[in-house]
Amino acid sequence: MIMPKDISLAGAKSRTGVAKPAEDAVTHRAADLTAARRPGVERKPLVLASASPRRLALLEQIGIEPDALRPASIDETPRKGERPRTLARRLAREKARAARSRLHREPELADACVLAADTVVAVGNRVLMKPEYLDEAAAALQLLSGRSHRVYTAVCFITSDGAIRMRTVETRLRFKRLSSEEMESYLASGEWRGKAGGYAIQGIAGAFVQKIVGSYSAVVGLPLNEVVSLLVGEGMPVYFGWLNRAEIDPA
Repeated sequence: MIMPKDISLAGAKSRTGVAKPAEDAVTHRAADLTAARRPGVERKPLVLASASPRRLALLEQIGIEPDALRPASIDETPRKGERPRTLARRLAREKARAARSRLHREPELADACVLAADTVVAVGNRVLMKPEYLDEAAAALQLLSGRSHRVYTAVCFITSDGAIRMRTVETRLRFKRLSSEEMESYLASGEWRGKAGGYAIQGIAGAFVQKIVGSYSAVVGLPLNEVVSLLVGEGMPVYFGWLNRAEIDPA
């Protein structure tokens, strides 16, 4: 791990300019890892079963570039009595399976791993879907105003040999009470289109959030901690991408 130069740690240089053992250890470890890195690290191809630019951007944020995007179009209608968490898990799994079923027609992706996710916004057990019309978005915003709600984001990872790994993250949020002007202006912005619950926390609606307990990236669309855990567990060289960004100070 490369530490900022303006932070004083046990591994910092002394006033005499001599590096302390902790700094030497960090520098040598980083150098060893860089030396071990080799071009073309072998890994299975990774397919992201989503057309969401937000999920793609989150993956790129942590140095992961999917080999292909294969969005899966499925019916996202909740089943009768289906709870929000169960819905998120089912939809993530169905998206992953639908994307994987198409890969047999693409030899270069035949042994690819597939990553899919689904985000569900709920007030109690009431699921707020992605509004298609202005009146639906207005109703969702009125329901969220001044109230707590939960966001469930499920991730489904299908390995190259067909094993299914699932992770589900629950995040609790509270919106401030919105004025009529705030609601009208937000609805006019059009940011709500295609967003679970009718809002995007990474956009204007971030100004509505009074409190959040859980994973911010999960609310955006992909819980990064859980995704890294899944990929590393399957042997994906996630950390090599991080090393590519590292700058080792030889001094």
